[in-house]
Amino acid sequence: MKQILYPLVRRAYHMRWLWARGMTLGVRGLVIDKDERIFLISHTYVPGWHLPGGGVEHGETAIEALRRELMEEGNIELIDPPKLFGFYFNMRESRRDHVALFIVRAFRQDRWPVPDHEIAAHGFFARDALPEGVTKATRARIDEVFCGAPQSHYW
Repeated sequence: MKQILYPLVRRAYHMRWLWARGMTLGVRGLVIDKDERIFLISHTYVPGWHLPGGGVEHGETAIEALRRELMEEGNIELIDPPKLFGFYFNMRESRRDHVALFIVRAFRQDRWPVPDHEIAAHGFFARDALPEGVTKATRARIDEVFCGAPQSHYW
């Protein structure tokens, strides 16, 4: 049922954003622990494993949005500023959506996050042991960062 409603909810949010903003901006964090594992999340409302992140709100910087989203989705606290890796056009969402990808290596996670109404599952995964269902965009970003794959302009 959630998968049926998700496209309608997503479209409604984008219609609101079109009214309120000329462009939407999101952030994602490629969070890498000391063992070179990657933090991924699985949402309750959309299939697949994703990098944590979300939308940048009015009056909020991209770094502030990333800080907020990492805390909300993973109890991950930034220690040092993350490094901007790339800026992508996300045509899957709308013709106005862009995503900034940050690399996060300096962080603290004092407690493991508890799944809730938004996050169904999460974890740190080795690149050679990613969970089944990692999205195409997530896999592409991992390959760009770790394997030297050509960096796309599209999410």
